[in-house]
Amino acid sequence: MSKVKADLKIDLNNLDKSNWKTYRFDEIVKNISERVDPNNTDLTVYIGLEHIDSESLHIKRHGTPDDVNGTKLKFYKGDIIFGRRRAYQRKAGIATSDGFCSAHALVLRANPDVIDSELFPFFLHSDLFMNRAIDISVGSLSPTINWGTLKHQEFTIPPIEIQLEVIKLLLASDDLVQSETLLLNNLELYKSSYLKDLFLGHIRLNNKSSKFKKTSLGDIPENWTVKKVGEIAKVIRGSSPRPKGDPRYYGGEIPRLMGADVTRDGKYVTPKIDFLTEAGAKLSRPLQKGALVMICSGNVGLSSFLAVDCCIHDGFIAFTNLSGECDPDFLYYTFNSQLQRLFQNATHGGVFTNLTTDIIKNFEIVIPPSNEQTFIGLEVSKQDRLISEFKNKSKNTNILLSSLLNKVF
Repeated sequence: MSKVKADLKIDLNNLDKSNWKTYRFDEIVKNISERVDPNNTDLTVYIGLEHIDSESLHIKRHGTPDDVNGTKLKFYKGDIIFGRRRAYQRKAGIATSDGFCSAHALVLRANPDVIDSELFPFFLHSDLFMNRAIDISVGSLSPTINWGTLKHQEFTIPPIEIQLEVIKLLLASDDLVQSETLLLNNLELYKSSYLKDLFLGHIRLNNKSSKFKKTSLGDIPENWTVKKVGEIAKVIRGSSPRPKGDPRYYGGEIPRLMGADVTRDGKYVTPKIDFLTEAGAKLSRPLQKGALVMICSGNVGLSSFLAVDCCIHDGFIAFTNLSGECDPDFLYYTFNSQLQRLFQNATHGGVFTNLTTDIIKNFEIVIPPSNEQTFIGLEVSKQDRLISEFKNKSKNTNILLSSLLNKVF
C-alpha cells in the first residue's frame, strides 16, 4: 500500500476542495425500487440486514426465498444494499449477484456522472454520510430513514479525476483489511483444531509418546483421567437481591459482576457496570479476588478470574475449593476450549440458554498430570497472544481506512 501512496497525484492532508461540487443525494444515486415476491421469483439469493456486517463493504452471507414472506426489493450485481433501519449499525454492502433484499434496506446505484461506482460504497461508509443518516432517522425503538428525507440531503463530491486517484488508495486499503480478516479467520480455525488435539493429549510436552485409552471424551493418554467438574471443585451459583433496582440493595459501592464485564475484559475481569449496597451484597454471592467464574445464562460457558473482590448474580457459577489435581489456570482454559460442548449441554427453553449447577457438576473434562496442565496452559496462552496481536493489527488497519475516508469526505 505504501507504493500506492507514493504514486498518488494528490495530497490527502491538503486537499483543495474549492472546485468540488455539492449535490443532492438523489443526484448522486438512483434509488432502485423494483419489487419482488419471494414466492414467485427465479432469484435464489435473499439478503436481510442480518447478513450484512457493520462497517464492511462486503456481504459474506445470504438466505434463500424460503426464509421470508412479503414483498421485497430487487437488487442487481454491483448495487449497494444500505440498511435504512437502525442506521447507527452502519450497514452498507456491495451485492455480488442479482437477488432481493429486506424492505428495511435501500437499494442504491451510483450515478456515474457524479460519483464513480467503486468510490460510492466507500462514501456511504464515511462519517459524513453515516452521521447524516443517523440524524435524519425517525422513530425511537427502531429508527428508520425515509427516502423522501434522504434524497434532499446535500453532499460535496470531488471531481472524477480526484475520485480516480482516491479509489486507488481506498481499494488497496480495503484489500489489506480483507486479507487480514481472512488470515485472522484461519488463525481461529487453526487454534480450534490445535486445542482439540492439545486437550486430548495428541500434542504433548516434549513430544511424549504414550499408549492411549478410550474414554467418553475420546482417546486420551493412559496416565490421564476423565473426571466430572463436581469431583474436582465446589460448584456454586450466584444470587441476586430482589426486587431488582431496589435502592436498598442497588447503587452502592460493592461491585457486582455482569456478563458484559467478562466479554470486555477476558481472562481477568474487573466489574465496572453494576454495584450493590452492603445490604444487597448480603443477598448476593460475595467472592474473593482470584475466584474462577463462568457465565451460566445467555452467553454460556465463558469463564474468567475475578481481578477484585466482588459479588456475582444468578447468571454466574463459581468454582471454589479446587482439588490439587487440577490447576485453576488449566480449568479456565479447559472451559473456554469447550464452549460448544457447554452450549450443547445447556437447557434451551424460554428466552435464555442456561447452565444449571447440576449440569456443570456432571460435565466431564480431561485431567492430565500437573506438568502437562502447565504445558497446555502455556500453549493456549501463545495462541491467544498471537490472535490478540493480530486482532490489534487488523483493528489499526480498519482505523487507517476510516481515517482515509474521512480525509476525503
